[in-house]
Amino acid sequence: MIVFNVLVSSMLFSLMAVLFMTFRTFALRCHRYLHAHSSKLHTLEGSHSEEKRPKLEKMSESEFPDTLEGFGYEFNDQGQLRNIKTGEPFEFKVSDDKSFNQKHYEALGELITNHVYKLLETQEGLKRMFIPLNSPENEPRTFVFHTEDALTNQDKLLLLIHGSGVVRAGQWARRLIINDCLDSGTQLPFIKRAKADGYGVIVLNTNDKTKTLDSPEAHTEYVWNKIVKKAQAKHVAIIAHSYGGKCTMDLIVNSGDKTLKQRVFAIALTDSVHSFDHQNTPKSTIAWLQKVCRNWIGSTEPLDTEIKCVRSVDVPRVSAGVTNHEMTSWSSFKSVFSFLSKRYEDVAKPEAGTKSDL
Repeated sequence: MIVFNVLVSSMLFSLMAVLFMTFRTFALRCHRYLHAHSSKLHTLEGSHSEEKRPKLEKMSESEFPDTLEGFGYEFNDQGQLRNIKTGEPFEFKVSDDKSFNQKHYEALGELITNHVYKLLETQEGLKRMFIPLNSPENEPRTFVFHTEDALTNQDKLLLLIHGSGVVRAGQWARRLIINDCLDSGTQLPFIKRAKADGYGVIVLNTNDKTKTLDSPEAHTEYVWNKIVKKAQAKHVAIIAHSYGGKCTMDLIVNSGDKTLKQRVFAIALTDSVHSFDHQNTPKSTIAWLQKVCRNWIGSTEPLDTEIKCVRSVDVPRVSAGVTNHEMTSWSSFKSVFSFLSKRYEDVAKPEAGTKSDL
């Protein structure tokens, strides 16, 4: 019996040893296999992850969506650009590629331009006027927007001139349109208010260049000489932002139109970049501008606070109530129209008195 037990124990021990050695061998082989193929597995894993990433990174600029909805955005009732699914504001970063993010932003910006054009036409009822006038459709040309009474309104006409860069007709700042709202970034509130105050309106498009209108200054001068000069309005006002102020000053200095100073009764600038010294502005013109013009500049001072001029001579300057250059037009909106109203009263009262004396 003892011999039998010893024999059984010896057999079990041998069997366990064999099983252990077999398992150990199998484990070592698995380890060697995994080590030898680990790089391939990582490559496969990376490929699998890449497939699940958004395919925006692989798009070329020409493959971006052609609608705001295609980008996943829409404007809400407050005029704010929001993600259709989440309601969140615009997200600049859509990729780890900085260059791609910028192209994505610029492509969206082009759609913003078309959206604003559409609002000018559908919401405010403005019409396009192609320039140069009478140019064939197959030749390079641009356009301005105008109210139906822009040329026939016998009393008041308002010109709106944006700044430099990517902005087009109806815009003050693309960044504000995308990141803030339509009111702060577009000229829509200015157009609506002007119409309510009895103005005809012309919206310039100085950055949309053509072969003949190859600069903002050339565009501005053409609009005055070919359109505004023929308009019936006796009183003309100008609101211009940033480089638009420089275009305005160039127009006044270089136009040669003797009726310009007689018709322009008010010029409201917002953070204008003009310079009397660099633009060789005559003293008589400076004296006239100091009566009819005001510049709302970026400042930490409260809105409409008078700001002393750091140059030798300039038009009166007041605070826009903000330091953000792009926001100066919207922040001074009410003050600008109060200024236009006061200036109009100043020129209209003497005219009324003259008529009554007759």
